[in-house]
Amino acid sequence: MPAPLSGLLGRAQKTVGQFSLAQRTLAVIGVAMLVLGAVALSAWLTKPSMTPLFANLSATDASAIVDELDSQGVSYELADGGSTILVPASQVYQLRLQVAASGLPTSSDGGGYSLLDSMGMTSSEFQQQVTYQRALEGELAKTIASLDAVQTATVHLALPEDSVFVSQTADPTASVFVQTAPGSTLSADQVQSIVHLVSAGIEGMQPSDVAVIDAAGHVLSAVGGDATSALAGSQVADYEGRVTSNVQAMLDTVLGPGNAVVSVTAELDFDQTARTTETYSASDPTLPPINSATSVEDYTGSGQTVGGVLGVDGTVTDTGTGDGTGTYHKETATVNNPINKVTEELTTAPGTVRRQSVSVIVSDALDGVDLTQLESSIAAAAGADVTRGDVVSVSQMPFDTTVATQAQEAIAAAEEQAKAEQTTSLIKTGAIGIVVLISVIMLVVLGIRRGRKDDRETIDLGSLELLEAAKAEALEAAEQARALPAPVPVPESHRDEVLAMAAEQPAEVAEVLRGWLTAGRA
Repeated sequence: MPAPLSGLLGRAQKTVGQFSLAQRTLAVIGVAMLVLGAVALSAWLTKPSMTPLFANLSATDASAIVDELDSQGVSYELADGGSTILVPASQVYQLRLQVAASGLPTSSDGGGYSLLDSMGMTSSEFQQQVTYQRALEGELAKTIASLDAVQTATVHLALPEDSVFVSQTADPTASVFVQTAPGSTLSADQVQSIVHLVSAGIEGMQPSDVAVIDAAGHVLSAVGGDATSALAGSQVADYEGRVTSNVQAMLDTVLGPGNAVVSVTAELDFDQTARTTETYSASDPTLPPINSATSVEDYTGSGQTVGGVLGVDGTVTDTGTGDGTGTYHKETATVNNPINKVTEELTTAPGTVRRQSVSVIVSDALDGVDLTQLESSIAAAAGADVTRGDVVSVSQMPFDTTVATQAQEAIAAAEEQAKAEQTTSLIKTGAIGIVVLISVIMLVVLGIRRGRKDDRETIDLGSLELLEAAKAEALEAAEQARALPAPVPVPESHRDEVLAMAAEQPAEVAEVLRGWLTAGRA
């Protein structure tokens, strides 16, 4: 072993040997903490990133896949209550193929149109109809379950049978059961998307024939309900919020934030009406008629006079007067003149504004506000129509700023408290760090002093004599070097002994040389 390294190890052993019991305990604890930190850091750095192998699994499929991974010795993690299995990202594709080769998962592929693949040629008509209905239900359920907020879904269809013995058949209906993901809810738009998805997938089914129920038993869409009624509330709220935001943004820019409050109430018309109007008007009289027809009848009579009085025995007793001759003339003309015909079909879409009211209150802290001009500007921004019955009200009142002031004071107090706690924490941390640093420095200084003291005590007289002899020879060589041009070399025996001593006890040799130099200068 090289002399410097052996000397360093010797000094370290001597220094550790001089430690007290408390110092040794602290040193062991520090070394153990360093080792544990290194092991934890190494484990964290070498830990593989986990990726979902399968998600939304049933309990049966999850158990089977876990058993398969255990048999292969693959590390995994469970998430989402056991419905999601996480595996190392570097093995995810290979494991999917291996698990799929084992026929897993089964429930995710057990429904839908895959049922038709296992249907035999000898299946009865009833079996074919039931299997086809199950296939439709499975496909619709899987499609609905792919929505973000839906965890699982079940679809039941009621499809009437086709028969030639009935004149009218019932409409098909469907019921959908959905279980949302934890912390998620279905909005009105999502419910309507499910309704239209199911109704569009079944022939002859209307959106009003679909019922949607969630896991809590709430009816989200009932059979026979209007599709627009479910969206009426959200449309009204959206319209009121949009108008309020527009007016409030304008007032905040003109009057400043917090100086005006806007409230909008709207009534929308969700009645869908269809009207057909036919209008007739005379055309240009100079145009020829479309068609015309003329009929003329002329008759000339002759013979016995008609008339008389009927007697008791049925004979005519009085034949009247006249010679029995006469004429008859009748003329009829029909003319169809051209006319203009206009047919207008008007369908009113639901969602139009029937009436709205806008109320604005301005703070009385503002002076010089023209309420009349402000009212006209608000009416224009809100799209108010007086002929429609819209109302715009603008008034100026004092605002109650107590809550706002208390909130600001509470926020300021919380910020000051947070700053004080942060400062206290920094002071505590700095004080602890300084104390620890001073303790470490004191321990190091004490160890060095003790090591120097022990090293000084171990110097024997022989070493001192050698140093004195080396000193004398060095001084003599220095004097000769001043007198002679060529230096006188030190004997090999003394030089080797001095070098060995300097390697074993460098601190002591340096201190002796320092004393020589100081003495030489003096």
